[in-house]
Amino acid sequence: DGYDWRALIRWGDPLFADSPIFDPADQTEAAQARQFGYNCDYTDILPLDGTDGLRAVLFVNHEYTNENIMFPAAQLENEQARVRAVSRAAHGLTVVELERTSAEHPWSYVVGAERNRRFLLNTVYEVTGPAAGSPLLTTVEDPAGRWVKGTLGNCAGGTTPWGTILSGEENFNGYFRSPGVSAEDKRYGLSDSETARGWELDAPRFDTRNAGYENEANRFGWIIEIDPLDPTSTPKKHSMLGRLKHEGANISIAANGRVVAYTGDDERFDYLYKFVSRDTYIEGNRAHNMTLLANGDLYVAQFAGNSPAAEITGSGALPSDAAFDGAGTWLPLVVGGASQIAGMSVDQVLVNTRLAADLAGATKMDRCEDVEPNPFTGKVYVACTNNTNRGTPGRAGVDEANPRAENRDGHVVEIT
Repeated sequence: DGYDWRALIRWGDPLFADSPIFDPADQTEAAQARQFGYNCDYTDILPLDGTDGLRAVLFVNHEYTNENIMFPAAQLENEQARVRAVSRAAHGLTVVELERTSAEHPWSYVVGAERNRRFLLNTVYEVTGPAAGSPLLTTVEDPAGRWVKGTLGNCAGGTTPWGTILSGEENFNGYFRSPGVSAEDKRYGLSDSETARGWELDAPRFDTRNAGYENEANRFGWIIEIDPLDPTSTPKKHSMLGRLKHEGANISIAANGRVVAYTGDDERFDYLYKFVSRDTYIEGNRAHNMTLLANGDLYVAQFAGNSPAAEITGSGALPSDAAFDGAGTWLPLVVGGASQIAGMSVDQVLVNTRLAADLAGATKMDRCEDVEPNPFTGKVYVACTNNTNRGTPGRAGVDEANPRAENRDGHVVEIT
């Protein structure tokens, strides 16, 4: 009671002065590239300075597409190339300007505003950090391994203290057909099967069996940073935060001025990570602060309960001290520019972060999805979504950080 809602912007709505009006019966790749994308995950509204709260920019992730409800049945059956092309253009990100007449009135979006932007599969991203230029990132189209076209599977994210947006590339593996035989392919869920969307039929880079594209899947699975205020800016993929199925990333500023980013790998039995910047935050220096995620140290979490293992039964019953609690360690993966994992170079750790964390001995979590630092108390909250495989035959059993077997509903871990 007392609340109301209305649509602010919809899939297919025009963004630019030359955007066509959405026609669900006659969608085209070119039209969708000039229209609002499909599905909204991480979403934030950033007020524009000097506008008295009457103008802002809206940022939205377009994580994935549901083709079966996007197109007429006849097109799904007979025009599959068209369906795939529109689907590709409906992915990505959108920035669009908003306006309102007062703080008591709802927002409207502005067609043709100067900051409006679509981030598409041909948008160029700069790779930052130690993995930039790695042989593990090179392709026939990018022999330097420093520039990536597009972003995929953008799930949650975070807004930085300096006003940029972080977005997590999550389930990127589903877009690639790969040999599926290497330890790296298997650990990231890449396989030699036709993908659900079939983009490999149109673009060779989505089939890493093709010569020259063996590393294309390595170029996704990063935390990206975009500047929503500058429509000409080059977005970045930050290799220093590791490659995994990032749900998102959230930033806090430590007492010593260093930037700390927490990020979860959103898959059953995967891990929680922390990045600490090499350089320190400078209030008001936006250009400097936009470089902070390029260099620093990367850690993965290992939890240790303080109750006898026999008291963690998997039923959810509390141990004798009446709490699922204990301590933990941030296990180093890369510190001071050096790999802390024997037998793996820095770029190997950052590109194949899951394998490095396996070797480090991190705690397998129940899909540690969103991670939120409390800016007032310093506590960090980790939302573990679920893990119905916990404690089943051949799978990791319960522990005090993940104390329920066949965990359907998830739980929250509080870190002090």
